[in-house]
Amino acid sequence: MGNRLSKIYTRTGDDGSTGLGDGSRVGKDSPRVAAYGTVDEANSAIGIVLANDLPDDVRDLLVAVQHQLFDLGGELCIPGHAAITAADVDHLERQLDRFNADLPPLKEFILPGGGAAAAHCHLARTICRRAERETVALSRLEAVRPEAIRYLNRLSDLLFVLARVLARASGAGEVTWKHERRRTP
Repeated sequence: MGNRLSKIYTRTGDDGSTGLGDGSRVGKDSPRVAAYGTVDEANSAIGIVLANDLPDDVRDLLVAVQHQLFDLGGELCIPGHAAITAADVDHLERQLDRFNADLPPLKEFILPGGGAAAAHCHLARTICRRAERETVALSRLEAVRPEAIRYLNRLSDLLFVLARVLARASGAGEVTWKHERRRTP
């Protein structure tokens, strides 16, 4: 393993710049930093999901996803680096299909809620969608491997399905949007 941080603050970012994994420096507001920073935020949100009582198969999957998100953050932090593979995306798709198989078909839009674990999973999903948008924005300016974008897209879909699973498992049930709640005169 490389160098370990023995001192947390370095003062090198006090000028509004930060170091990328390849040693180059960019502004802290650069699209690359926004992309990997939002991936880190999504990872933290999944950590909040994991702080809940979860079925073992959901917990195991989310822990594995956290490791992959850390890898993806590294990929985005080091221009030209590859960490996420097509096999990683395929694995998410298989898990998505597996968890979705027992859910009833959607007839209404689902609102974030359905118990603490489900609500936290919805929050992680929306942050993951933002990470995807930030990564797409980066890809318009610099090279980004398509696997990174595909991974975030599938992960947000998976988090939606897991939120549905967790809402049902909690007994709270899914919260559906009542589109006819207000009638206009």
